[in-house]
Amino acid sequence: MKPLYYILFFVIFGPRYIFFIICQNVPSPRSQQTSSLVGTRFYFFGGSSKIPTNEVWYIDLSNSFNISTPPWHSDVVMPVGYGLGTSCLSPIDNSSVFLVGGRTSIITSATTFYYAYISSVYKFNSKTSQWTTPTINNFNSSFTSRNEIQAVIDNNGKIFIFGGNDYFDSTTTPIFNYYNDINTLDITTMTWSTQTQPQSVFSFYGYTATLLPNGLIVYIGGTRGSNISTSSDNIVQIQVFDTKSYTWSTKPVSGSTITSRRYHSAVLTQDGNIIIYGGAIHNNISGGIAYVFSDIAVLNTNSWVWSVPNVSGTSAPPLTQHSAALYKNYMILAFGASSASILYTNNIYILDIKNYTWVTTFNIPTTTNPARQTQSNGNSSTDHDSSNLYIGIGIGMGVIILAVVLSVIGFFIYKNRHKQEIIATPGTFNT
Repeated sequence: MKPLYYILFFVIFGPRYIFFIICQNVPSPRSQQTSSLVGTRFYFFGGSSKIPTNEVWYIDLSNSFNISTPPWHSDVVMPVGYGLGTSCLSPIDNSSVFLVGGRTSIITSATTFYYAYISSVYKFNSKTSQWTTPTINNFNSSFTSRNEIQAVIDNNGKIFIFGGNDYFDSTTTPIFNYYNDINTLDITTMTWSTQTQPQSVFSFYGYTATLLPNGLIVYIGGTRGSNISTSSDNIVQIQVFDTKSYTWSTKPVSGSTITSRRYHSAVLTQDGNIIIYGGAIHNNISGGIAYVFSDIAVLNTNSWVWSVPNVSGTSAPPLTQHSAALYKNYMILAFGASSASILYTNNIYILDIKNYTWVTTFNIPTTTNPARQTQSNGNSSTDHDSSNLYIGIGIGMGVIILAVVLSVIGFFIYKNRHKQEIIATPGTFNT
């Protein structure tokens, strides 16, 4: 009777394991996405894994979790496939995210797409999970296809975007155009303005931009570009833009020697330190990744000194074209490429910046109430996740019914083969 026991065990316990597997909600590996921290949700928009994606995902930071099973949630997809762009959270309502620039595309199948720059700005309402295309006054048409940029937004709702390049396809001549202008978007009036920079200001792309409380934007790394040649920017000389006077300056930096790079990440701590992670060196001929970094460097913006902290714990792998955000004392890294051959990942890593330790668990302090999400979910991602739950329950019930049917069939096959027991029931033949 052991086969029957196995069947009954599957009927009782199997569906819950199948249900667990079916209901896994995990994004596929990707890189080149943009991201924003909204309350206790770390959002990721688009990205690429061979072809661009229009997916929206977020990690829920309102509860503790292990990095091996992060609390992923999907949200309403974007109007277009998206990559190599930038996003800013509105300080006006702390819930609207503006996506600016980037390579936008129309996805025609699972393997094909084409670039289509329908709009250079998209607005995502995280309260209602709705996407809109804002009407912009005085838009700079040369910004239409701008990408490989990073924007910052000040407390008054003004977005600053520097440089970047444009890209339509590999058949255009030149393939890229490089820019050194400062573009601003005032989200309170949806008015665009462009400031042309002097030739002494180099064109940059693939950098990080960090806004300090005093109004200075610190640009680290990236690539200086022209239609003739490109070269990595020297991290020893930090370019700084003053958002109050609209002037540039160069900050000579001392301390540890940090290798130049692009597509790294940067977060600002409360004491004025900028922590960067990863990044890559690219082949100047092919444009592909030549080397990916896995180091951590800290720039003190009070003394303009680089330092390399002693880090403990199991290190994160090399990462580039990834995302990073600082929540409480945790620097959270997600997605990205880890080598010239591994161009897409979907893992997350957490650095505790209090003692510079890599940790495997995200812990919410138990002595105080965790910060709650400020947005009302309405018919947004909460409903979206609930629908996934109902579908999963339906599938699970279907599996249970199927298992019962299969167990009955298995029982009669077993009975007829071995002829060890005779069970007489109405409407059946006795054996």
